[in-house]
This record gives sequence, C-alpha cells and structure tokens, in this order.
Amino acid sequence: MAQVTKDTMIGELLQIDQDIAPILFGIGMHCLGCPASQMETIEEAAAVHGIMPDDLVDEINNFLASKA
Repeated sequence: MAQVTKDTMIGELLQIDQDIAPILFGIGMHCLGCPASQMETIEEAAAVHGIMPDDLVDEINNFLASKA
C-alpha cells in the first residue's frame, strides 16, 4: 500500500492514484493540471489553501488504505 508524506509532490501523488484528485478539489486546489502545482509538495499545497498539512496527509493515507 502506498503512503504519502508532507514532502510528496502533487504530481507524484496523482501518479500514485488519480482518485485522490477529488480530495484536492475539496480543499480548493482546482489547478491540478497546472505545471506549477505538479512541483508543489503536499505541505506547500496545504499551506496555500489554509489546510493543516498533517490533516491532509492523514486524509490521503486513509483514502489509500481504504482502497487496499
């Protein structure tokens, strides 16, 4: 099972599982196709969108675990 950290890049995250996109859309990250967003870490994306990075990482890891 894949696990992510705050240092996982958004581009890498979407390669792990494209079904994570709705979670990111849910925090207001609507620019997933933008080249700049692909090089952001989860921590950077969370900070820009006013979300606690650890909470976002937990939500993503819980989602991935539920699919395993």
